[in-house]
Amino acid sequence: MIYVLEDDNSIRELVVYTLNHSGHEAQGFGLPSQFWAQMAKAAPDLLLLDIMLPEQDGIEILKQLRAEPATRKLPVIMLTAKGSEYDRVLGLDSGADDYIPKPFGMMELVARVNALLRRTAPGEQAVEYKAAGLTVCPARHQVLANGKPVTLTHKEFELLSLLIQSPGIVFTREQLLREVWGYTFDAESRTLDVHVRTLRQKLGECGSCIETVRGSGYRIRENDQ
Repeated sequence: MIYVLEDDNSIRELVVYTLNHSGHEAQGFGLPSQFWAQMAKAAPDLLLLDIMLPEQDGIEILKQLRAEPATRKLPVIMLTAKGSEYDRVLGLDSGADDYIPKPFGMMELVARVNALLRRTAPGEQAVEYKAAGLTVCPARHQVLANGKPVTLTHKEFELLSLLIQSPGIVFTREQLLREVWGYTFDAESRTLDVHVRTLRQKLGECGSCIETVRGSGYRIRENDQ
């Protein structure tokens, strides 16, 4: 089941119709109050969430979902007309799994929905990855630095998980932006660098294992396993 929280009737009806005719089951809501009433009865497998809504802002809804244990891992795709880099970063760092600016094509939407559902399918094994005092468990969304838990934002965790799963491998800026954020920013964007800097600070002395490869990108040092 996919819930669509979108106050524009024409967009909501088109999205629900497309999903229902693409092998999914979808239900639409025009108001956050309607959405929350249904959530009290049953949670979906995925939520398509607009940002500019009456009653309650979509970002606040997302933060509320991420704050509750029962909905913390609910897959969420933002559908919004707010398509600037700042808005995308805000949505993704607030916990969104993907961000699709309007206008968008229905075929792309279905493809992104299918991809997210595949990534979040149950049955992931609790594999741990270790390097230089760091322990990362993607399935449990857990990071330990020298045995102490570290709290990361959604994108910081995805970035660290991607790097530590391939120690010694250099990931280019373009690869990291595409894999973690789902698209590439302008060349002048410092978003990735800011995330890496903050991530190193949060990891303390363990953060030194994230190595900058000048002119290329970043990697986890292989000899730190």
